[in-house]
Amino acid sequence: QVQLVESGGGLVQTGGSLRLSCAASGRAFSRYEMGWFRQAPGKEREFVAGISRISITSYADSVKGRFTISRDNAKNTVNLQMNSLKPEDTAVYYCAADLRPISRLQTRDVATWGQGTLVTVSS
Repeated sequence: QVQLVESGGGLVQTGGSLRLSCAASGRAFSRYEMGWFRQAPGKEREFVAGISRISITSYADSVKGRFTISRDNAKNTVNLQMNSLKPEDTAVYYCAADLRPISRLQTRDVATWGQGTLVTVSS
C-alpha cells in the first residue's frame, strides 16, 4: 500500500494559480489510480480530478478547463495544476489512491488518503 503526502496549498487571490503535489511512498505506485478530492467547510468530500495508470484523466464539471492533473511514475508523484481559481474552490484538498478507477468510486470506498492541504481563494 502507498502512503501519500500533499503539499502546495496556500492563500491565493481570485483568478490566481496554485500547484498541488502529492508524493507517494511504497511500492508499485504505477499500479495505482490516483486522484484529488476536496472538502469545503460544512460540505461533503467531493471528487475533483482523477488519473489512471495509463494517464487517462477525468474531471469534475466544476473544474474542467481550469485544473489539470498529471502524474510522474518515475518520481512517484501526482500533481494538480489549478488555474483561474475562484472563492468556491476554497477547501482542503486530499490526494487519493486506489487500485480501482478513482472517478467511479464513492468517496467512502477510496482506499488511501493523504492528510490534506488547505487551499484558500480570497475574493
